[in-house]
Amino acid sequence: MKPIDPLPGLLQEFFCRYMLEQRNLSTHTVRSYRDTWRLFLRFSATRHNRAVAKLVFDDLTAAMVGAFLQQCEQERKVTIGTRNCRLAALHAFFSFAAEREPVYAAQCNAVLRIPTKRAAVRAPCYLDPDEVDAIILQPDRTVLEGQRDHALLCFLYNTGARIQEALDVCPQSIRFDPPSYVRLIGKGNKERLCPLWPETVLVLKALLKRQPCPDNEPIFVNRYGTPLGASGVRYKLAQYVQAAAKTVPTLSSKHVSPHSFRHAAAVHLVAAGVDVTVIRSWLGHVSLDTTNHYAQANLATKRAALERLEPASKMHRPPRWQRDADLLAWLDSL
Repeated sequence: MKPIDPLPGLLQEFFCRYMLEQRNLSTHTVRSYRDTWRLFLRFSATRHNRAVAKLVFDDLTAAMVGAFLQQCEQERKVTIGTRNCRLAALHAFFSFAAEREPVYAAQCNAVLRIPTKRAAVRAPCYLDPDEVDAIILQPDRTVLEGQRDHALLCFLYNTGARIQEALDVCPQSIRFDPPSYVRLIGKGNKERLCPLWPETVLVLKALLKRQPCPDNEPIFVNRYGTPLGASGVRYKLAQYVQAAAKTVPTLSSKHVSPHSFRHAAAVHLVAAGVDVTVIRSWLGHVSLDTTNHYAQANLATKRAALERLEPASKMHRPPRWQRDADLLAWLDSL
């Protein structure tokens, strides 16, 4: 009798028991890993010219993983960051499989030795205050959809929330009475509290008055009453940015996404003199190094630091070597 291949059982145990029951990972992580495995299994099935259901564990070699990652970059045109996320999902499964099926330990270790790819670390692209204002003013608040978009953009800039964190917010997560704040659920199911400006509270109250929703249901919904998706927000934001660029031309040269409001909030907090440890808590960063990127991004802050470096009265003095007559005479003699 032909032995049963362990691949289907391992995948089921990995997603249903290991990730959900034992690790208690967030639904976003599970979905990300699921999407990676969907793509990888379809890619492997195409390469082996068979159905996905006919794949066996021996088919999923390190060479196949490498070819899949190359296809992601070259054909699907994903970024190096996305490529590394795909690899992380594959690494997690093969590490899990090596413990459950020692027979395949060598095959799993070969996959685990595939390194993550280094990418250039660029300074975050952030929005200036006038650019933020121009975008936020674009939605037509006389209609429900425009009022919703205006409230969402105000919320993103106020809190520095990731887009999915904002879309998951329910009325019960918000304290509307002073001091107002919102409870956000971030990566790793970590909770954090973010203060809300009175202006943000007012636009949220106005939206809920016009479109009431249960306390445990998301505030930002589409015309059908279902929660907004991140892709839909990106599509609408692109339209608002295009319109705002007519009055603020600098926007035409920037790639603006919902995450740009998170960058803007961080950079503007740094410029306002807020301590980076407070900003780390505000944004929900695990490492202070991540927050420190924003401290380097604001040119206005750098100029202010440069001006404090030396008194203005000394800034126009010639260098010391130009003030030394003996040194100048020696240089002239050369």
